[in-house]
Amino acid sequence: MVAILEKRSLRDFDWLLALLAIGIVGFGTWQIHNAQPTEAYWQKQLIGLGIALVAMLTIAFTDYRKLVHFAPAFYIFGLILLMIVLVPGIGMKINGQRAWIKMPIIGQFQPSEFVKIPTVLMLARFFGRPRTSALTLREMVAGIFILALPVGLILLEPDSGQAITYFPLLAVVLFLSAIKMRFVLAAVILSVLLVPAAYIVGVKTGKIKNYQQERINVILDPDNADPRRYGYHTLQSIVTVGKGGLTGSRAPREFSQSSLKFLPEPHSDFIFAVTAENTGFLGCVLLLIAYAILLSRLITGARRAPDRTGMLVIMAIVGGFAFQLFINIGMALGMLPVIGVPLPLMSAGLSSVLATFIAIGFAISVQLRRFVN
Repeated sequence: MVAILEKRSLRDFDWLLALLAIGIVGFGTWQIHNAQPTEAYWQKQLIGLGIALVAMLTIAFTDYRKLVHFAPAFYIFGLILLMIVLVPGIGMKINGQRAWIKMPIIGQFQPSEFVKIPTVLMLARFFGRPRTSALTLREMVAGIFILALPVGLILLEPDSGQAITYFPLLAVVLFLSAIKMRFVLAAVILSVLLVPAAYIVGVKTGKIKNYQQERINVILDPDNADPRRYGYHTLQSIVTVGKGGLTGSRAPREFSQSSLKFLPEPHSDFIFAVTAENTGFLGCVLLLIAYAILLSRLITGARRAPDRTGMLVIMAIVGGFAFQLFINIGMALGMLPVIGVPLPLMSAGLSSVLATFIAIGFAISVQLRRFVN
């Protein structure tokens, strides 16, 4: 029986999904090396890939339903990590954010990346039960509460960019859980009305800092943005993307935007801009096609899921992944404000790569159990 299960696991394992993820990380590592050839970021990325593969395989060959059963324990542990990172002397403060913990061997560890996974499991556990009717207001409030605890702690770091990436997780789960259309319309109308109002109030009360205002203003009115201040990131990214042309810049590597130190954070926040400079429009299109195939494989896995819980786990992962792609690429193209959201599988950072591969491991685990009752 064990031999049959192992043979079936190898046969049904989504090799294309795993290989696509590995390929994108490999491509990203090349771009990280192009961006920072004298730094060790690309070497750390390869080490991170090795650790991430072990984690992915461990999750993939573990029954996801057992892990969902322990979701409350994982969720509480995640909240504890988010509280610990706020403690001075334990949490590392970088660029005004206390969002990292220094770990032996692996270096900087960002809990907010990992807490997405137990948050997804909690939402899937709560909303994954068989249903015969639409969501009630009480159920939606419970889902908002599940999301609000980690998001609130992340905002205390403060890391608004990372906090924003949690909202698609709940939005996808609610949408797939038979939410009433009037609630959707109400949410859209409130967003249209409240977001501008909140921005105005935030500016007047000082809650939205000057640099945050400038990062928004450079998107709305780039011609009048100060290229030496907080509009610098966006304007330099636009220049870097344009420099790549159709097939990539022909200038020597030492004269690239990143090597000349014009482009800030080229190995992380603006890795897409580096990719555009090195491989041009065609390289970016191929990268986006790879992402599209990866997302389609995840959606196919959700369609094959043996239960609602498994389907919700995968689709929440899809929502979070797609949202990060949209935000990061929008930042690089100067269409969205710079908020420090990494490009999945491309940006340098062990926490991001490891969390993404763990999520992919869950998706594969769901697929492997589609014939099991």
